[in-house]
Amino acid sequence: MSELQFEGVTVRYGGTTAVECVHLTVPEGRIVGLVGESGSGKSTLARAAVGLAPFTGRILLDGRPIPTRGRRRPLQMVFQDPYSSLDPRMSVGESVAEAMPDGTRSQRRSEVARLLELVHLDPTRAAVRPSELSGGQRQRVALARALAGRPQVVIADEITSALDVSIQGAVLNLVRELQRELGLSMLFISHNLAVVRYVATHVAVMHDGRIVENGQTAQVLADPHDDYTRTLLAAIPGRRSHP
Repeated sequence: MSELQFEGVTVRYGGTTAVECVHLTVPEGRIVGLVGESGSGKSTLARAAVGLAPFTGRILLDGRPIPTRGRRRPLQMVFQDPYSSLDPRMSVGESVAEAMPDGTRSQRRSEVARLLELVHLDPTRAAVRPSELSGGQRQRVALARALAGRPQVVIADEITSALDVSIQGAVLNLVRELQRELGLSMLFISHNLAVVRYVATHVAVMHDGRIVENGQTAQVLADPHDDYTRTLLAAIPGRRSHP
């Protein structure tokens, strides 16, 4: 796994600035939570990292520009909607295998089974279509597909927000488990600070396209310096607002 750095990243669409001069680091082997309300610029920053949005500034992996050529993609993204992120015409196994940069048919089949087991799905599910799976199972397949690309960093964009509350916890536990077992470097994006608190060692708070607070999760939550962070904290059920 690698370190992902955003250095002065700005994204503009016409006369609108969606992301403004963002400096952010995802350390190697860590999960960094990027939190903010809808429209704050979180997903735009993620799209810039994987080449889906134009930007100025620099986005680096281990201090070097992200390579844009070659079959292997060093950044892999897991999207919010597990229903639209998988091709309905392909089996689960085909979707996962498609993301693999190389390997014989036998090697790919074996790797698909390994990855499905890694995300706690029965390898026999490789033969089914996404329509035969629940939303939580599809999101597990999406995670397996991202890992199949052997990424240096995974970007997870609101991966639990489309799931039932009862399923969200299982997916979050899986993310924590993958981080422990694989040393996963991940930018975990969410509008929910309670979710970020559960999975992330570091947190960055984004508001109106800017990072307004950034630090270790426990420190930011215990002593927030920005009013917007305090507002997000106050919205967590069962938590008293910070004075």
